[in-house]
Amino acid sequence: MPNHVETRRLPYTARQMYDLVADVERYPDFLPWNSAARIRSRRAGDSGSEVIEADLVISFKVFRERFGSRVTLWPDRMRIDTEYLDGPFSHLHSDWTFADRPDGGCDVRFFVDFEFRNAILRRVIGVVFGEAMNRIVRAFEDRARALYGTGRAADSHKA
Repeated sequence: MPNHVETRRLPYTARQMYDLVADVERYPDFLPWNSAARIRSRRAGDSGSEVIEADLVISFKVFRERFGSRVTLWPDRMRIDTEYLDGPFSHLHSDWTFADRPDGGCDVRFFVDFEFRNAILRRVIGVVFGEAMNRIVRAFEDRARALYGTGRAADSHKA
């Protein structure tokens, strides 16, 4: 499965975007194909991090799959790393980084690499992978707009 990396310049602070992405429990409220989220555990990690283990339920067409992940929040580094624990993937890794811009707003970088074990799911997702990733990134942008308003700039764009 191909991976996806994208950087967006947004009219919000890095902290606002970090807080939005870190709020895993709210994903079903705005993320496409995410129908449920449950926090398994939450604990302090190394070097000021917080580690969350969570289950997400992904619903796509006739498929409904639960998967577990370990989300490491690095508030001082403005970084969020996700590792796969269990479920329908053969592997999954994602990370987000957030950096304030000197002229206002922030840059948000998103990277994901995953592959489903199921060959049918791989084929279905393979056909729509690029559009699916774009919809997910747009969903975070739309959520930011709903929570924080339009920010300094009227529109966001790729950096």
